[in-house]
Amino acid sequence: MINIVLFGKPGSGKGTQAEFIKKKYELIHISTGYIFRQNIENETGLGKLAQTYMNKGELVPDNVTIEMLKAEVENNLNVKGFLFDGFPRTAEQAKSLDNYLEQKKMNIDLTIAIEVEDDLLIKRILNRGLTSGRKDDKDEIKIKNRFEEYNNKTSLLEEYYKKQNKFRIVDGIGSIDQVTERLYKVIDVLIK
Repeated sequence: MINIVLFGKPGSGKGTQAEFIKKKYELIHISTGYIFRQNIENETGLGKLAQTYMNKGELVPDNVTIEMLKAEVENNLNVKGFLFDGFPRTAEQAKSLDNYLEQKKMNIDLTIAIEVEDDLLIKRILNRGLTSGRKDDKDEIKIKNRFEEYNNKTSLLEEYYKKQNKFRIVDGIGSIDQVTERLYKVIDVLIK
C-alpha cells in the first residue's frame, strides 16, 4: 500500500493531476474539495458548516474536514493506497492524519507540492470561476486570502514532512503532460 499527499495552492492543478496519479497507481483519490461538495450537495450538517467558511474564502476548520475524511477512508480500507488531495493543510492536520492512519496500520509514504507562481494561479482561478460556479473563484481578494492562509499554515506542513524525508516539490508550470511526467518520476522512485 502507498499513501501520497498531493498539495499546492488553489489553482495549482492538484485535481487534474490527481486524476492521472490515481489511475496509474490504482489509488483511491480522497479530495477534500470533492468531499466538501458531496456533503454540501447532500445538505449534511458538516456540508452546511463547510459552506459557510468556503463562501468567505476561508479554509474549513480541521475538525469538520477530518470527520469527512475519516468516513472516506473507512469506506475504502482494502485498496492499494490513497491519494490525499487538499488534506492535510497544516502540521496539526498531518499529525491527526498520521495518528488516524496508524490506528489502521497505515502511514503517509510521500508528500508532493505542486508549485506555481501566484500571478499565474490567480489567472487560472479567475478563469475557472467563469464555469465552476464557486463564489470563491470569482473574487481576487478571496483568492489572495486563500493564498495567504495557505502560506501561513502550509510552511509548517512542509517542515513536518521534510523532517520525515517524505516531502518533494514538483514544478507546476508547463503543459499538463509535462507536469504529469514530473509527478510520475517522483512517485516511481518511491515504488521501485
